[in-house]
Amino acid sequence: MEEGKSIGSLTEQVLNRLSKMLDNSTCGWRQLANAVSEQPKFRCSESELTCCSLQVLSAAGSPGRTLLARLADRSCSLDFLLHCLRKIDHQEAVHYLTYTEVELIQITVQPQTQQATVGGRVVLTCRASGPPGLSYQWFRGKEEILDGTGSTAELVLCPSALVHQGPYICRVHHRENVVFSQWAHVRFVQSAGCSSTLFHGSVSGLHVIVQPKSKSVSEGDTLLLECSAEANPPAQYQWFHNMEPLTQHKTQSLKIPCVTTAQRGQYKCKMFNLYHEAWTDTATVTIGPSSITEASWVEVDRSPGSPQEVHRSTYGAGSHPLQQIVNAPAKLFSATDKVALLIGNMNYHYHTQLCAPIADVHELTNLLRQMDFKVVSLLDLNWQEMHSAVTEFLLLLDKGVYGLLYFAGHGYENFGNSFMVPIDAPASYTSEHCLCVQNVLTRMQEKETGLNVLLLDMCRKRNLNDDIIVQPGLLKVTANIVFGYATCVDAEAYEVKREDVSNGIFISFLKRRVCEDEKVTVMLDRVGEDMGRCQITQGRQALELRSNLSERRSLTDQIQISECSASHSARNLQWVVAHVLPKSRCLEFDCGVKVQLGFAAEFSNIMVIYTRILEKPKEIVSCCAHLTDFPDDVAIDLKKSNQETLLEAGSLLLINDNLPSPEVPSLYTRIRCLQRLKRELTFAVCLQYTYSNMDEEVQERQTVSVGKPLVSKLNLHEPRTPSTSSASSSFSLDSFNVPEVSFFTSVGSASNDWSYQTQTASTTPASLRSANVPEETDCHELFDAPQPLVASKSLPRTQINDTDFKFSDMYNFHSH
Repeated sequence: MEEGKSIGSLTEQVLNRLSKMLDNSTCGWRQLANAVSEQPKFRCSESELTCCSLQVLSAAGSPGRTLLARLADRSCSLDFLLHCLRKIDHQEAVHYLTYTEVELIQITVQPQTQQATVGGRVVLTCRASGPPGLSYQWFRGKEEILDGTGSTAELVLCPSALVHQGPYICRVHHRENVVFSQWAHVRFVQSAGCSSTLFHGSVSGLHVIVQPKSKSVSEGDTLLLECSAEANPPAQYQWFHNMEPLTQHKTQSLKIPCVTTAQRGQYKCKMFNLYHEAWTDTATVTIGPSSITEASWVEVDRSPGSPQEVHRSTYGAGSHPLQQIVNAPAKLFSATDKVALLIGNMNYHYHTQLCAPIADVHELTNLLRQMDFKVVSLLDLNWQEMHSAVTEFLLLLDKGVYGLLYFAGHGYENFGNSFMVPIDAPASYTSEHCLCVQNVLTRMQEKETGLNVLLLDMCRKRNLNDDIIVQPGLLKVTANIVFGYATCVDAEAYEVKREDVSNGIFISFLKRRVCEDEKVTVMLDRVGEDMGRCQITQGRQALELRSNLSERRSLTDQIQISECSASHSARNLQWVVAHVLPKSRCLEFDCGVKVQLGFAAEFSNIMVIYTRILEKPKEIVSCCAHLTDFPDDVAIDLKKSNQETLLEAGSLLLINDNLPSPEVPSLYTRIRCLQRLKRELTFAVCLQYTYSNMDEEVQERQTVSVGKPLVSKLNLHEPRTPSTSSASSSFSLDSFNVPEVSFFTSVGSASNDWSYQTQTASTTPASLRSANVPEETDCHELFDAPQPLVASKSLPRTQINDTDFKFSDMYNFHSH
């Protein structure tokens, strides 16, 4: 098999055949997804895996085909796919793919768009690898070229004429295997008074003869990449890094002295002349630790009056201790765990309603989960609920844990302190009605966290109603704090008001960068630069970064824990308890109708329930199951309950336009504000049906109790007693036996749904990393039923485009 081929090069016929082989439960796509995760870039999140499983909603859907498409999008090679198929011992797929690949056609040289002068010579080249006896057909638009010049890998137009102008494509085939090249356009330009014989032989062209090579270099080394082309007229050069032009590098050689991790990535060179343009292959550059050997260095107390002696024995002769610090090798950092609390407040009682926080929290939740964060995502919290949520968040922190707090909503800043405004804050609110971010940070530091990241997507204007100077606790010198403000001091943060769901300005740019494997401050700096280039934000909103982070810590750092970490096991259980969904169940009514109830988490405090008719007697011509009689504690929009699509129900889990049509219709109901549920969630299922020989509609009802789902187990509506650092940092599995008022309360049905065992980083199941986990039933009656839903897509929104925005579309997060 030719090295470097991608899954994307497989034909549709081959992909469909492979998909059928993978659509089984014993040795199929789930096992393959687990095998490919040995390379992090191919690891699928829980939402992606659930999206694959949801393909069973359609008779034509294929989970295996969806998984292969995702791997193709991530440039997974056929070699690695075969390696993983052998790893899971899928012999049938291995034999089929190995045999098929011998016959595979892959285009190695694509025809290039060209500009030429009338009467000159134009050559379009298409070359492909594959079985012997490949045939080539050339087309101009839809018209095949049959004059004998297009039956080979080269199409020669000489002398060229205006009739030759247009789009060209090459069809390469062998028996039933067919592949098409990319389109190439031939355009004619004026000769500006010069004849086509200006160049020798009346031939112009450009041919790449030297390609840049992928390299792995160390920080501080010199990076050198080279390319070259034969061209007439002579070629010009332009280098690109991650598809961004390097304006200072316009020669055959790219030389960057003293590289850092900022230079890692993909490099290409564009070579062009008056008539032709060509791109080199992509060269991937990886940047590793410094190649300079490690050297010890000495601490020097720079406080006033301290002795300034440095003992020569602590570093080599002729070197300086500060130089030793600079030359020390780069460390690879890791976290003992990664935890995030995301709060989005929209529906304010006495202030302007906001639109973007729901999309922002949803988007950031999915991205953080891809980096193995345990994420608690909450919408519309009042003062008590915000305080309780922060207290529970702090319980998840411990020594070496990465903690991230994100808030989107109304806010303000007074005397250097930032305040998050709950939804029940009065019209003239003060600090006593809000949460001080600096106080939260002080409590985070008590946990000896490895990294503290606070992202505040809110306004920072002065609150003229509040003249109290809050004195938060003293911050320790930990050099691990990062503040990312969506806007500057005394400025406002904006969201774009659209008919569809869209992000706020900050998240619109953050989501493009947050998963980059860079130091957190470097990543946020790039977000700020992106915002600075957006016309709508210039002079109105600019990201502000405050940090004392001294180490190269990244949100993508791996989690490394000790083999016997009771605190990690406690955190896993602590987090899981707040994200347990009720089990899917089947209800049987007296008339013989069977109704399935399914559950999905949209956020940690928002759940979607669906009803689906599984079976009905032949004499019943129509029936549907509605949900009703919910407790007053939770919030339900009656106009949007029992809807035929998730979109109509107001849910952002999945967009039905992008799903195959389900064979069995469902009705969806969205339950909000689960944090206010004071008792078990009980509701009625009302079945309405009609017999073939009767005009009257018949009703049956069943009452269902599903316990306390998701975050309702935390009882966030109850006041919390702040815990001390000593008490909170010493986790014990015995603490799960505390009374109802504790975080570990009312496990109830959770003990039937989850296996609470001591876990290490290597054995923690993927399901523990995602809140949006559906409950898959073990009932044999339902094996053929569609699976429950789970959040698996981004929200529908328009792409960020400066020209599409008007300042009148923007709305700020702050109001008085």
